[in-house]
Amino acid sequence: MTTDQTPKAHLGRNVRHFRLENNLSQEAFADLLGAPWSQKKVSQLENKADIEADVLEEIARVLNVSSEVIKEYSEAPVVNNIQNNYEGSNNQATVSNQQGPNYGCTFNPLDKLIEAHEEIKKLHAALLKEKDDKIVLLNRMLQEKR
Repeated sequence: MTTDQTPKAHLGRNVRHFRLENNLSQEAFADLLGAPWSQKKVSQLENKADIEADVLEEIARVLNVSSEVIKEYSEAPVVNNIQNNYEGSNNQATVSNQQGPNYGCTFNPLDKLIEAHEEIKKLHAALLKEKDDKIVLLNRMLQEKR
């Protein structure tokens, strides 16, 4: 199998996924399926890689999805994405002598925090000066009215 092919879907796991998406326990799911289903039979079904077409249709009806959706569902792209992000050949942790994923960072986050704090102090001082100017103006206007 090449890396471009997706592995064949494990239908039992896919049924389990959609059952859990519907917040159904195995027992509640068995009740919805009706006789002769039981919790044990649902458990056995979820362990099967292949499921008969008529059974899959019945399950799909109860889960309100099509049987094709159950057949085609796969978690492989998610796993592949995680592997690409953390174990890929372009990961910076594997390059540059294992110095971590932030190697090559061009700024110090603490410096940026200090810069932001200094900017806040300047803005605060400007607001205080503006407030004082308005107070002086209002006092002058009150003096003129008297």
